[in-house]
Amino acid sequence: MSGAATLGQETIDVEGVLVDTRHWIDGRRVRSRTTFADLSPIDEAVLGHISAGGTAEVDAAVAAARRAFPAWRALSADERAHALERVADGIDARADELARVETRDNGSLLRSHRRSVMPRVGHNFRFFAQQVRTLMHPDREIRGHRERITYNPSGVTAVITPWNAPLMLATWRIGPALASGNTVVFKPPEWAPLTASLLADITSDAGLPPGVLNIVQGLGPDAGAALAGHRGIRRLSFTGSVPTAGKVAAAAAPNIVPLSLELGGKSPLVIFDDADFELAVSLAVEQFDNAGQVCLGAFRILVQDTLYNRFIEAVVDRARQLRQGDPRDESTDVSALVSRQHFQRVSGFVERARAEGASVVLGGGPNTELGGLYFRPTILTNVSPDSEIVTEEVFGPVLTVQTFGTEEQAIEMANDTRFGLAATLLTGEPERAERVSAALDAGTVWVNCFFVRDLGAPFGGNGHSGIGREGGVWSFDYYSDIKNTVFSPTGWNSEQKGSR
Repeated sequence: MSGAATLGQETIDVEGVLVDTRHWIDGRRVRSRTTFADLSPIDEAVLGHISAGGTAEVDAAVAAARRAFPAWRALSADERAHALERVADGIDARADELARVETRDNGSLLRSHRRSVMPRVGHNFRFFAQQVRTLMHPDREIRGHRERITYNPSGVTAVITPWNAPLMLATWRIGPALASGNTVVFKPPEWAPLTASLLADITSDAGLPPGVLNIVQGLGPDAGAALAGHRGIRRLSFTGSVPTAGKVAAAAAPNIVPLSLELGGKSPLVIFDDADFELAVSLAVEQFDNAGQVCLGAFRILVQDTLYNRFIEAVVDRARQLRQGDPRDESTDVSALVSRQHFQRVSGFVERARAEGASVVLGGGPNTELGGLYFRPTILTNVSPDSEIVTEEVFGPVLTVQTFGTEEQAIEMANDTRFGLAATLLTGEPERAERVSAALDAGTVWVNCFFVRDLGAPFGGNGHSGIGREGGVWSFDYYSDIKNTVFSPTGWNSEQKGSR
């Protein structure tokens, strides 16, 4: 069974779920004259032909968002919060459908979608609904004057997100943008657009007014470029690669649109010889999650030389036990890469590393038993610190292992990157944990743990890993225009003042 069937020009059946292939603009479905094929990574089957938007569709979506903005911003924070909670209820009610569709569309594990990803999608709306209810700064006093600080909606927010966790990453931005009182135009990834279409249905069923959320599908050079450079947007949130971010920023610059950029990573996993050994092995193997297509992944493993031999033997043995296959099978640990283009990119990185002298201790190429887009979990050693495989983001199931001798050397190696999204540190000494974590240059540092983060904490990267922070109040700092109003104690009409 292919998992997808065409019921008509506008609707497809994906894993038993009906998905509309058209855009969502101003509360209705809109078809484009041109389409693009959406292929499943599982077997490279065509799931459907999706309406491909461009300047005309983006113009219509931004116009709809601008029309909807005055009424949406006029609602109280509590009214907007109730609307977002209804959306969250709709997501929870259809969580299994969303999980099945996204697994078929982007190849991520179904068990992960069911257990963590889709629950997080609903939580993205609920969390920011609750946050906006309590969002305030206390009045300040200066020389007898009263200062009132308020969060005001900024206007139309453009959201452009990637394919590796499309719905979760999108709602992580759409949630606070809508809670702030902004309206949204969302461009989903062309390699995994289908759950965005289902989100449109869910928001409509939840009673979100027309134009508050608009979804324009299409290719990056067409729909993405038109949205990033549109004069009608007032905020732009982009998640993706560094090269694309440069183009997005250049497009937005003439309109002086504030940017929030979450970009790539080449994060280190620093393991001292006093660390919990079982934890070190488990976290190293965990980096193969989602076939390595995770921006936060710690793919540069730095292990103290005294621990190296024992560690590499254990990691290779554990990684060999990972089961690769169809992500719809609950027993699968590693699935396929998202597209043929990306598969060739990852293969190229590994081939060039081998040509430069890297040793392959695990994997190193396609899984010939499965064929298609399945690339074996790969571990490389004997890599040069300045080699491409160490310095560039591969975004696939490829780990490099290097050794260090001293604490100072570990810090220097960990920070020897143009990225700075995250870092993971494993040590059994509390004092060392304090010293090294403080010295690591990253937006998030995990100590003796991994991938633990509350939505109220700031999230973002240093260097080429991005600009800005989102999460909790930091999201509202970005999606809002913050105003300071100063009230004088003098100058009031005496009668009016006395009657108050």
